[in-house]
Amino acid sequence: MGLYRVILAYDGTDFAGWQAQAGDARTVQGALEQALRRLGGGERVPVAGAGRTDAGVHALGQVASFDLPRAIAPDDLAKALNALLPDDVRVLSCATASPSFHPRKSAVSKLYRYLLDTGPVRLPQRRRSAGYVRWRLDAARVEAAAAAYVGRHDFASLASSGGSVKTTVRTVTRSEAVFEGPTLVYEVEADGFLRKMVRSLVGGLVAAGRGAWEVEDLRRALERADRSAWPPPAEACGLTLVRVDYPAAVLE
Repeated sequence: MGLYRVILAYDGTDFAGWQAQAGDARTVQGALEQALRRLGGGERVPVAGAGRTDAGVHALGQVASFDLPRAIAPDDLAKALNALLPDDVRVLSCATASPSFHPRKSAVSKLYRYLLDTGPVRLPQRRRSAGYVRWRLDAARVEAAAAAYVGRHDFASLASSGGSVKTTVRTVTRSEAVFEGPTLVYEVEADGFLRKMVRSLVGGLVAAGRGAWEVEDLRRALERADRSAWPPPAEACGLTLVRVDYPAAVLE
């Protein structure tokens, strides 16, 4: 009857990631398809997503699309889905979409945010929503490392195994790190991201901030396109997909 586009928010802690998997793995895509099955007369309604967030990763602006076999007003559809979805997933908005729209292929940029608490003790109430390192990080060094990521680079050094992409070249248009007290807030925007790329970028910030790596070391490691030459990635819990942007033409 028509294509729908939804914006989703979810707490990724108890999910095995976005993508539906074989077996009993609990995924965001699976939860959404289960809710849509009830609205689609018992038939599976395939869902496409803008980003395959990993296990433990959150979203404020994940975008998904699906073709529902019956027409429902977008506002009513959003309410119906929220009544059927588990408490850790919510539809923030719903709209009809043009037949040419695809949440991943039509996207021109994505924005991620990473929260990293630092200091001698991890606050237990933050363990689901922020990463943690015990070191106090040098703000100037972290900011300099973040700035080094901006531009068009081959990010093969940051690519985790298991990805299937034609190229590891990406253009980072924004990479900003600020400290709010002991918490590092890192935001990065690019035309696309590799699997675990943002968490690896944060790993580089930590290595620079604690003085284990120089910014030039990170630049050289980036140029080598060797995953073993890069610092380990930050944990998943601090990462959130904030926003996905599209050309106005595909949203009309």
